[in-house]
Amino acid sequence: MKHRFLFLSGTILSSICFQSPSFAQGVAVNVESFNDRGVMMFGDNSQGGRPFAKDPAVVKFKGRYFLYYSVPTGQAKQGTLQGWRVGIATSRDLVRWQKVTTMQPQHPSEKNGFCAPAAIVLDGKVHLFYQTYGNREKDAICHAWSADGIHFTREPSNPIFHPPQGRWTCGRAIDAEVFEDGDRLLLYFATRDPSYQTQLVGVASASRRSDLSCSCWKLLADRAIIRPRLAWEKKCIEAPSIVRRGKKFFMFYAGGYNNEPQQIGCAVSTDGIRWKRLSKKPFLANGAPGSWNASESGHPGVFVDNDGQTYLFYQGNADKGKSWYLSKLKIGWKKDRPVVDDPITPR
Repeated sequence: MKHRFLFLSGTILSSICFQSPSFAQGVAVNVESFNDRGVMMFGDNSQGGRPFAKDPAVVKFKGRYFLYYSVPTGQAKQGTLQGWRVGIATSRDLVRWQKVTTMQPQHPSEKNGFCAPAAIVLDGKVHLFYQTYGNREKDAICHAWSADGIHFTREPSNPIFHPPQGRWTCGRAIDAEVFEDGDRLLLYFATRDPSYQTQLVGVASASRRSDLSCSCWKLLADRAIIRPRLAWEKKCIEAPSIVRRGKKFFMFYAGGYNNEPQQIGCAVSTDGIRWKRLSKKPFLANGAPGSWNASESGHPGVFVDNDGQTYLFYQGNADKGKSWYLSKLKIGWKKDRPVVDDPITPR
């Protein structure tokens, strides 16, 4: 298996010749040919079949890294995956991950599935903000918290948020991201327009001192704060993930629906509401034919470690969604803009 990375216009395109590894039915797949070179390549085959892990969110908690991600629990007769859950894995080095558990439904809002977690550490606890699944326009954001990062207490008022149906949104909320901004928390979410054709991003907020239940969250803007406009974004912007540098917010987002291909863009804001794209091109494109992410590089999850190093976690696959893996890249900052700063030597 040959490994090469190509650098183009400040982004990194993996041209790794990738073949799905052989595996026994189990719970976690760490692709050693990548791991041995310091490259994360993680999947979950607890559902049987090919490795399948999506929608990464990472925090550091009590000396360990925790990875929260979406994993399906079964396969319908028609071949479509159903029964989504949230998987939990831990790591000491951000490269090799050990599966801990799959969260199971505990609240009526989760009966059709729940997934796409966002994670944030607040007051010594891990808080998850995740979406319901399988309810179309009625999907919404839920909240849970944990003292150990593994066992979570659900918010009794779940779901805690969805936008009111209106001129710009069908009322759906998925792909949560929660960011601490002074005395408030910002809740970013993806939604659909009233025709249910175009995916958009909105933002709500709650007081940092509140209990974060459903009565606490209010829309900050009664409109989409970013919507697909560029050709590569097609009809979808989703999975917003936020980091702050100085007085600026940076949003990594997914453009295009899965495998169209989905690719990752980046936008900047001074207030968290009004956003400007950094480029007309993707920040991270899908890989070349034969690479592990040939079908997409999608659903970003940005993470800043205790030493200040920024990492971009993301999902990809090479088979149009028959399998899904999670990986990451180091992000550096040059002239107040994010750039890929991966230690892998191109060859």
